[in-house]
Amino acid sequence: MGNKNKLAKFAEIREFSNVFEHNEAPKGKWSSVFKNDNPIVLELACGKGEYTLGLAQLFSDKNFIGVDIKGNRIWRGAKTATDENIPNAAFLRCQIGRITDYFSHEEVSEIWITFADPQPRDGKAKKRLTHLNFIKKYIEISIKPLIINLKCDSTLLYEFTKEVIHENNFKTLVDVDDVYNWDERPEELNIQTFYEKMWLEEGKKIKYLRFSVG
Repeated sequence: MGNKNKLAKFAEIREFSNVFEHNEAPKGKWSSVFKNDNPIVLELACGKGEYTLGLAQLFSDKNFIGVDIKGNRIWRGAKTATDENIPNAAFLRCQIGRITDYFSHEEVSEIWITFADPQPRDGKAKKRLTHLNFIKKYIEISIKPLIINLKCDSTLLYEFTKEVIHENNFKTLVDVDDVYNWDERPEELNIQTFYEKMWLEEGKKIKYLRFSVG
């Protein structure tokens, strides 16, 4: 039953006007998708798109694209955006390691990474979305300076990202190791994904880094 449901979702997202897959992505022409020239913000490894949608609802003057390889997850975000008429949210199904295939130079203004896999096993550091190899790809498609936001429960990913920032002379804008004990917490950090709610129920602290590159 599960496989049939996945196949049905894969078929349905091909009909959504707010979902793009692989070679369908309008590289260099994303503004035409949104019919405006507002800044484009990516959420990488967006899962079901809760953060993409939440940000889009908070900031109508920006366009948001959730990126993930899992089509059955993207289906949820895309359907909600369609049902609730959120015109400044779209989704791209692709491998994040190939992000430069889908966006042109200076097409992106900001990136969010929310509760991504911290890749805890030895030898997996290069798969972390804040590894320098990934950041170099983000730089290729972004307006300078690029703003990157990391929100996570993982101390490993949080500390690893801080090392990347330090070693490459990037500029830390915000560094908070317990978001919900931060009195100055901006509204966008109140958005909660399925996984964040689960980690909070387990008593985990949520970390947040905002830094600029380039």
